[in-house]
Amino acid sequence: MNTRRYVVGKAADLADGEKMAVDAGGRSIAIFNVKGRYYGLLNRCPHRGADLCAGRFLPRVTAAVPGEYHYDTEHTFLVCPWHGWEFDVVTGQSYFDPVGMRGRPYRVEVESGATVTHDLDEGTVALSRLTPQQYAAVAADRGDEAGPAVAGLQPGPLRAETVSVQIEDDYLVVDLRPQRPQRAQGARTEKQETA
Repeated sequence: MNTRRYVVGKAADLADGEKMAVDAGGRSIAIFNVKGRYYGLLNRCPHRGADLCAGRFLPRVTAAVPGEYHYDTEHTFLVCPWHGWEFDVVTGQSYFDPVGMRGRPYRVEVESGATVTHDLDEGTVALSRLTPQQYAAVAADRGDEAGPAVAGLQPGPLRAETVSVQIEDDYLVVDLRPQRPQRAQGARTEKQETA
């Protein structure tokens, strides 16, 4: 299966304000729930490699005049646990070096269990771990004795009753395709201005 989309957990398992580190395609991704919206960043600070999921959120602080501080809780920054460098979890933008350094953002979508099941069957999404069916298929392909297609075995006379299972939860799906940086509203390039 060749996919860049990975199911990494249930949306209900990550409450508002919480974060978790997940493995998606061999990459550690930090997932953040900010007021019911989910964001992902490569779980490595671009400065010195700290675990960004271990960081904390702090409000934006402004001051019109010295000594009069305003704490803007509507705009928070993820602060690196090692050196206190600040990142916007939505875009990965850094505020210690806005031009030269940014975190790598990843799109995190909430999808219904039915959509995830369909996408798993189609091969357009993968689990961060193998399902029992995927493990059995891999084992059979390799010829492992633990696999279901072991030579010489015959089905027995009894059969277990099966039931239909529906997945009703919503799941978090990380897309590992690179996101393009968002341009600031009204920003124009020098080329556009001279045209």
